Amino acid sequence: MRTAETARKTAETDIKLKLNLDGSGTARIDTDCGFLDHMLTLFARHSRVDLELTCRGDTHVDYHHTVEDVGIALGTALDEALGDKRGVRRYGSMLLPMDEALVLCALDLSGRSTLEYAMEIPAKKVGNFDTELAEEFFLALTRCARLTLHLRQISGTNSHHIIEAAFKAFGRSLRQAAEIDAAAADEVPSTKGVL
Repeated sequence: MRTAETARKTAETDIKLKLNLDGSGTARIDTDCGFLDHMLTLFARHSRVDLELTCRGDTHVDYHHTVEDVGIALGTALDEALGDKRGVRRYGSMLLPMDEALVLCALDLSGRSTLEYAMEIPAKKVGNFDTELAEEFFLALTRCARLTLHLRQISGTNSHHIIEAAFKAFGRSLRQAAEIDAAAADEVPSTKGVL
């Protein structure tokens, strides 16, 4: 089983997370940030990762520390669950429509942390969620998961739809990349022999 469990406690957040890469997409999320809970539930469903996550943070300040630290915790757990990445397909991509929004996601379980984020989200907030925090989440996640992630907005005018398309596309792309390739189940998908 490709699973991981992590806890992260700082002066700003207290996070507990359990993850099963080979799950069915069930999610039990409680971060005290409703929009983030919604996005992570969508991610779990579309990646088919089982995810249990609680976070108590300094939300009386704002959601920055909560969002960033959840990205760190999720990235750390993904890296652990993927292990040496033996047998994975390695690459995944999705061009995902969400009503008028269209977002391209491409990822590589490369072992190298890179985020290329080309998203133009028109509103500064969705509810009480600062939309700039979407980038902070993906940046923290890519650093700790040690993956290369490209997110590019092709179209979109509704900020909720744009961010939702990004989370769904990321989930679908991760699902492809992390899938075990039966024809190469004993191989690390790299000429280097390591990812």
